[in-house]
Amino acid sequence: MAHDEVVNRYSGLARAALAGETVADCGAEAFERGRFGAAGYDDTEGLPESALRASLGCGNPVAVAELREGETVLDLGSGGGIDVLLSARRVGPHGRAYGLDASADMVELARRNAREAGATNAEFVCGTIEAIPLPDHAVDVVISNCVINLSSDKAAVLAETFRVLRPGGRLGLSDVVTTEALDPELRTATELRVGCVAGSLSVAEYRELLLKTGFVATSITLTAEHGDGVHSAIVQAVKPAISPGLEIRPMRDADAEQVLAIYQAGLGSGQASFETTAPSWEGFTASRLARLRYVAADTGTGEVVGWVAASPVSARPVYAGVVEHSVYVHPGCQAHGIGRALLAAFIAASEDTGIWTIQAGIFPENSSSLSLHQALGFRVVGTRERVGRHHGTWRDVVMMERRSTVVGR
Repeated sequence: MAHDEVVNRYSGLARAALAGETVADCGAEAFERGRFGAAGYDDTEGLPESALRASLGCGNPVAVAELREGETVLDLGSGGGIDVLLSARRVGPHGRAYGLDASADMVELARRNAREAGATNAEFVCGTIEAIPLPDHAVDVVISNCVINLSSDKAAVLAETFRVLRPGGRLGLSDVVTTEALDPELRTATELRVGCVAGSLSVAEYRELLLKTGFVATSITLTAEHGDGVHSAIVQAVKPAISPGLEIRPMRDADAEQVLAIYQAGLGSGQASFETTAPSWEGFTASRLARLRYVAADTGTGEVVGWVAASPVSARPVYAGVVEHSVYVHPGCQAHGIGRALLAAFIAASEDTGIWTIQAGIFPENSSSLSLHQALGFRVVGTRERVGRHHGTWRDVVMMERRSTVVGR
């Protein structure tokens, strides 16, 4: 179903709700059995009746978003506003709750519901979830209730979500996902029956898209089953945390010059590696895993101030979950927590991708790197004495590793 058809469909439902009708975007039996709509909530006391009538979601994202007082939250596809009104309660008078919907009729309905509820810290905006009309780093939490599955460009939705979240911001969604389906036609019929008109992502596809976008600490928890591999699910993820003015995001080819310059500066210090010259970008990318490369960048200028990446330790399948990593910070930006933030994000992402051991070889003279790694759960497993010559001098290397507390337990 095309974007305009989706908007027209939900605009019609909004007009029905404005007229006092109870609405549903899937069959009545599925609506009740799947706990769609207001049936998925247990804290709706005091909300306008029209907000309950127009509740069309497949879960309760507010219950899993762990909203805190004073935070700013954005609801993608806010419909009649039930999740925004509940969020406004949670964040309190010093917080703010935004609702975004592509249907002007839904926005009108939600604004009326907010006035009736007296929610002065709730604001509703008309626009698409593929091009969110908010500035960068504007919100602490993004929620959505059975809406992202309606988009035909889910990658754009998640990219926009990542953009508007502040570093350390959280994603808490209810959505429709699929597991293995025996018959694609039956699966499609089930998706249409529960209102998933644009088709759902599989659990694996959803997780991969979150990681590719830059989210870490991802989890997808199946809730209600709707048949033929279609489920409602809770989707949670985090944008990596770092100090104000910076952002951790996936490394891009456009970062090549800055990444290699920081690499060369680190090698020039004499304490980073036995290597003395940074490789070409082709050599750099060929030797490092594509999914575990991140940079810390200035949010104002885009300047890269640090990076982290990993290489496999072996091509043998038994070592598939073992990597060796490197983390480098611009010489002028050290001692500001950038390396720690990059390494913490890398650890979270590595566990999302099934890595169970991270290794590092560090010169014993590099006390700051040793301390950083120990603070983030690495342990010393031994010292390789006089293992190699560096600028004509034999040097030792301290071998450290971090075993995952999640993968391989």
